[in-house]
Amino acid sequence: MLTRKQVKMARAALNWSVRDLAAQAGVTANTISRYENGSDALTETLLKIRRAFEQHGVIFIPENGGGAGVRLRDRESDEKKPGEPVSPA
Repeated sequence: MLTRKQVKMARAALNWSVRDLAAQAGVTANTISRYENGSDALTETLLKIRRAFEQHGVIFIPENGGGAGVRLRDRESDEKKPGEPVSPA
């Protein structure tokens, strides 16, 4: 579902502290810290955390032989309309 490493990677990608994530997800900072450090979390809590990340552009990559991971949605391409040319990088 959502691994501890994914939570840490997603926080790093967004430059969020534990408190930032807790505020966005509507859970306590202690809950985030405990989960990242090996304690179990309720499924509902993990869903709240995942939704908070996804609302801010995090895409979760399932384990597919290379390990589970995260990446950020390309916001520039999200803002382009169909048929609009892509500017060179």
